[in-house]
Amino acid sequence: MTLVLLAALAIVFAAIVASMRGIDVRLSLFVAALLLGALAGDLPAISRAFFETFSSEKFVVPICSAMGFAYVLKQTGSDTQFVRLLIAPVRRIGWLLVPGVVLVGFTVNVPLISQASTAVCLGTVVVPLMQAAGYSRRTIGSTLLLGASIGGELLNPGAPELLSIKKFTGTDTQILSQHYIPQLVFPLLGITTVAFWLQTIWLERKSKPTPIEPTSAVALEPLNPLRAAVPLVPLGLLLLSGPPFSLFHIPDFWLTIGSVDGLRSRQIGLAMLVGVIVAALAAPRKAKGCMKAFFEGAGYGFANIVSLIVIATCFGEGIRVVGLADALGEFIRGNPSWLHPLTAAVPWAFAWVSGSGMASTQSLFGFFSEPAANLQQDPNSIGAMVAVSSAVGRTMSPVAAVALMCGTLTGESPVALVKRVAGPLLIGLAGVVLLRMLGWV
Repeated sequence: MTLVLLAALAIVFAAIVASMRGIDVRLSLFVAALLLGALAGDLPAISRAFFETFSSEKFVVPICSAMGFAYVLKQTGSDTQFVRLLIAPVRRIGWLLVPGVVLVGFTVNVPLISQASTAVCLGTVVVPLMQAAGYSRRTIGSTLLLGASIGGELLNPGAPELLSIKKFTGTDTQILSQHYIPQLVFPLLGITTVAFWLQTIWLERKSKPTPIEPTSAVALEPLNPLRAAVPLVPLGLLLLSGPPFSLFHIPDFWLTIGSVDGLRSRQIGLAMLVGVIVAALAAPRKAKGCMKAFFEGAGYGFANIVSLIVIATCFGEGIRVVGLADALGEFIRGNPSWLHPLTAAVPWAFAWVSGSGMASTQSLFGFFSEPAANLQQDPNSIGAMVAVSSAVGRTMSPVAAVALMCGTLTGESPVALVKRVAGPLLIGLAGVVLLRMLGWV
């Protein structure tokens, strides 16, 4: 290994340490990207990566519109209504409450995409419910965290992680969400949920519940099926307008004139706007604040999600130009049996440090796509593994927004919550890697 690569590894390690010590991950990774670019003698590459991603509608349009829609759901109360509809069957069977909440959180995360938003709308219903059932606040918080963050958003064609994969492979996000993600995320969900449930049964027998103040009285509102169905509107439009259903076609002139660049991103944005309109019609008394809520959500998405993707892209570009990506590719070519373990371990570690599964997928998938193609492995399957393992790393990160939110909702330390979910998640991820290496998924 050359001195340049050793120096590059030192810079990467320093960035990781800085992030773990509480320095804003965007600052530490951006400084590292600049240092890597300077070490490689190619600072302009970092600048180009910054502005190309900063202004890329492939990320800005779907992410900001999805977060805007999530804020509108919160404004109209449709998010909580959706959760109440899903949790109703579980409420009647107390011993199924823990796995039921995890599965409900996973399901809610599919249309909402944002893990933190999922935790908020889930928490208003689930925290009082699980408190009444006698669960400890650590169990309640970790159950919320696991359900909201384990990877439900990856089944949504509008998920930013899928857009990152499409950028390299050209495969439509709908195909990715229907054919590549399910074969990994469902085994992960099943194995992890069972392990977490068994762990919870054992730990709850030894603990004494600590009373928690209910977070909201919204759960007492009458259930409105129309408002409860609103979160599914954009997801339904995206699924039904593309293969394999293709029940209708959105004319291109609704989205662009001439160039078709960014067409899929705009289709996602349009679906979210339709969802906003439906949400306003379903709750007319709250409709006047919907557009303000939409743009507030869009701003939140840019500041907290797109910004991470921009910086992670710069960091990934720094790793590429300095030669670390090529070194990783050479290692995989010489040791092909390490491909699947590394596609799980490296994105997991990056997401654990950064607290973002999207940033991890965006910055790291490109490092594995070429070695995978050289080994005659489907890059889309490798991308699915990168996305799923990034979701696991995010769920285990104490700096992730969803962990902080679950801690706030239950009055528990985020570190304590991620410790509770870490074991089951690692068991689940190891199980998925083993199934992939055996060729069963």
